[in-house]
Amino acid sequence: MSRVRRGFTARQRRNKVLKLAKGFHFSRRQKYYHAAETVKRALHYKYISRRLLKRDMRRLWITRISAASKLLGTSYSRLMGQLKKNDVEINRKMLSELAARDFQAFKAIYEATK
Repeated sequence: MSRVRRGFTARQRRNKVLKLAKGFHFSRRQKYYHAAETVKRALHYKYISRRLLKRDMRRLWITRISAASKLLGTSYSRLMGQLKKNDVEINRKMLSELAARDFQAFKAIYEATK
């Protein structure tokens, strides 16, 4: 069997990692071994953060709705229970936007559930 020269393929693979390491400091950007390790960790944190963002945004929406519902004299859980009971299908994201930007519309939705 003939010998396989891997120059091009190996260089291509390494360059892909080094391109992802752009912006890192010192040998983390220049040396493949350090860059590969750091890129692997960075991609892992990126994966985790995509899930954490969803969690954080939902928390923010609930906090906004809770604060607005307290101004109307009810609690978040009572408001959400009334919305579900009266088949008002509006998600937390839109409800929190109304609570933060257009309180009169939020109040109208609240009145509709009573």
